[in-house]
Amino acid sequence: MNLKEQIENRLREIIDPEVGMDLVTLNTIDKLEVDNDGNVKVVFRPTTPFCPLGIQLALSIKKAIKEIEGVKNVDVEVVDFIFAEQANEILKNR
Repeated sequence: MNLKEQIENRLREIIDPEVGMDLVTLNTIDKLEVDNDGNVKVVFRPTTPFCPLGIQLALSIKKAIKEIEGVKNVDVEVVDFIFAEQANEILKNR
């Protein structure tokens, strides 16, 4: 299994507690890019612009991916969310 597949599998383990489904099934991962050096770029779109767990889920995404062997850097960007700017600032510092 390649690194991108490992990341996708890990993202399937993150459940949005409000709907009881994983982030991949919910189509909240708009983009997942992995280069040969282990740099990962994820674009996350919460289920609604007002999702009360948007920041928490974004942090969970970053933490889960960072734990995978072979991942060197993780950049998570939150889009279409009322607190996207704040979430992206928090994510840059984690």
